[in-house]
Amino acid sequence: MTGDIRVPFPTTPDDHEFHEHPPDFSLVLGGPLYQLLRRAHLSNDTMAMLYRRIIVLALICWSPLLVLSTLQGQLLGGKSTVPFLMDVEVHVRFLVVVPLLVAAELVVHRRMRPLVAQFLERDLIPDEDLPRFKSAITSAARLRNSPQAEILMIVVVYAVGSLVIWRQYTALDMTTWYSVRSDGDWSLSPAGIWFVLVSLPLFQFLLVRWYFRILVWARFLWQVSRIDLRLVPTHPDRAGGLGFLSAVVYAYVPLLVAHGAMLAGLYAQRIFYVGDTLPSFKLETIAIVVFLLLLVQGPLLVFSPQLAAAKRMGKREYGTLAQSYVRGFDTKWLRGGASPSEPLMGSADIQSLADMGNSFEVVQSMSISLFSKGAALTFAGAIVAPIVPLALTMMPLEALLSRLFGMLF
Repeated sequence: MTGDIRVPFPTTPDDHEFHEHPPDFSLVLGGPLYQLLRRAHLSNDTMAMLYRRIIVLALICWSPLLVLSTLQGQLLGGKSTVPFLMDVEVHVRFLVVVPLLVAAELVVHRRMRPLVAQFLERDLIPDEDLPRFKSAITSAARLRNSPQAEILMIVVVYAVGSLVIWRQYTALDMTTWYSVRSDGDWSLSPAGIWFVLVSLPLFQFLLVRWYFRILVWARFLWQVSRIDLRLVPTHPDRAGGLGFLSAVVYAYVPLLVAHGAMLAGLYAQRIFYVGDTLPSFKLETIAIVVFLLLLVQGPLLVFSPQLAAAKRMGKREYGTLAQSYVRGFDTKWLRGGASPSEPLMGSADIQSLADMGNSFEVVQSMSISLFSKGAALTFAGAIVAPIVPLALTMMPLEALLSRLFGMLF
C-alpha cells in the first residue's frame, strides 16, 4: 500500500505456471466433515450430489423426531401444548433452513472458484508479490481444512449452543413434544433427547461452520489487501478493477435466505404459542439484518484504503494529463495555432477531448468502497422475505379473506 515499507518476496520459477494454471479458490472443499461426505459418496470435488446430502441430513435430523413423537403419542395431540406436527420452528429449521445451508455450499463454491484467476487475469498482483498472493491462498486453504477448527466448533455447539442459547432463549417454557414441564422441573422426552443431542447440534454446527468460512474469507481478503495491488482508476467498474469482488458476495444470498427462514420459524412459534406479535420482533430483525450485512459485505471494506489512494492518485495524474491536453487544444483551436488548411469539423481532436473528459469523469466517480447499496438492499430483502408472510398473523383470517374477496369481486 502507499507509504508501506515492504521487502518483496523473491520470485520463484513456477510463477509462470501459476499464471497459466491458477488454483481454484473454494471456501467449502475442506474440513473433516467434507472428507466424511466424500467417503460416504455424498459429495465430490464439484460439490455434486446435493440432493443426497439434503435427504440424508433430513433423515438424521427430522425423521427420528417424527418416529419418536409418534411412538410417544405426541404427533398431533397427547398432553403436549405443542405436538410435533404443529411445531413450525422445527419443521422450518430442518426441512427449509438445513437444505438452504447445504445448497449455499454449491452456490458459493461455483461463484468463488474463478476468484484467484480474476486477480491474475486483471493483472492486479505485481510479479514481485506473487509469492505473497500464493501464501494467502495456501493459508486460507490450511485454515479451511483445519480439524482443530471443526472440533472447536463441535465443543462450542454442545457447550453453548444446546445447553445455553437454545435452552435459555429458544426453548418454549411449556410442555411440548420434546420436553415436559412440571412444578418447575424440566425433562426431555425420548424425541427431545435425540433433538438436543443430535438434530439441534448438527443444525448449529452447519450454521457455525458458515460463520467460520466467512472468517476464512475475510482473513484471505485482508491478506490480499496488504499487497500493493495494481488498481486502475479509469476501470469501467468504478472500483479500480476490483468490481468482481462485489459480484462474488451475491453467492451468499441462499445463506441469507436461510437466516431469514430461521427467524420466521422462531417468530411463528412465539406468535402461535406465546402470544407475541410480529411488530414486537422489530428490533431483533433490524439487529440481525445489520449483523448479516456486515458479515457478508464488511470484509470488502479492507480494500477501501487502497481504493481511496488509487482515486487520489488518479485524479492527480489524469488531472495533469487533462490539463496538458486542454492547454494544447486551447492553443491550437482558440489561439490561432491550427493550420488554416485543417478544418475543425471532423477533427479527431474533438473526440479526443471528449474521451479525456469521460476518462476523468470515471476517475471522479470511482468508489472508495466495495460496499454496494444495491447489494445491501438485495441482501436485506433476502433476509426479510421469509418473514413477510407472518404479516398475515396481524389480521384475523376472516378479515383477511373478506378483504381479498372484496378486492377480487
